[in-house]
Amino acid sequence: MNDVDARLLRCFRVVFPNLAENDLRTASQDSMETWDSLATITLANVIEDEFHRPVDFERLDELTSFGRFREYLAETNRPEMDAP
Repeated sequence: MNDVDARLLRCFRVVFPNLAENDLRTASQDSMETWDSLATITLANVIEDEFHRPVDFERLDELTSFGRFREYLAETNRPEMDAP
């Protein structure tokens, strides 16, 4: 597991503490009743804090799974902003 995945998992654990790690990796809005718009906003804020980079709130409708958030972080990668 790379550092980005480990940090992203920590973010998902904050918002969805009752899910097992494997479930977090496959988590999506479609597969979870508890993932609503408030959870998405909370997750975006936690990710902003963890990765020290803003999440484009206009793209929140695209960020519907662990994988999508990982892709978003890769797309917006600016290493100078990733310092813990």
